[in-house]
Amino acid sequence: MIKGIAFVAYSVSDVPRAVAFYRDIVGLKQAGLASDYWVEFDAGDTTFGIGRGEGLGIAPGSAFSAAFEVDDLTQARERLVKHGVKVTEIQEGPVCSSCFATDPDGNRFALHQRKV
Repeated sequence: MIKGIAFVAYSVSDVPRAVAFYRDIVGLKQAGLASDYWVEFDAGDTTFGIGRGEGLGIAPGSAFSAAFEVDDLTQARERLVKHGVKVTEIQEGPVCSSCFATDPDGNRFALHQRKV
């Protein structure tokens, strides 16, 4: 029986650069394991990990699965834009709003805000 999602992992080519991006620009807090090859961040009830995935057959820049929930989507988007990150315009849906960005390796992720 599946109890939940243990973690979301992205393969990156340069772990220190990716740590700086997700910590300093995206705003995630480092928590859990940290090594030269794998670093974890607190993403609410889920762990978001970055690491050298080539040995597992996961090419850097091939991921697009993480959607980070934020309190203020406009402010979170502006933070990325301020740091030169390419971000789409905010898309409005019936129950949520989101925008999409790309990390330095080309991995895509979303910033997401529920309306309810």
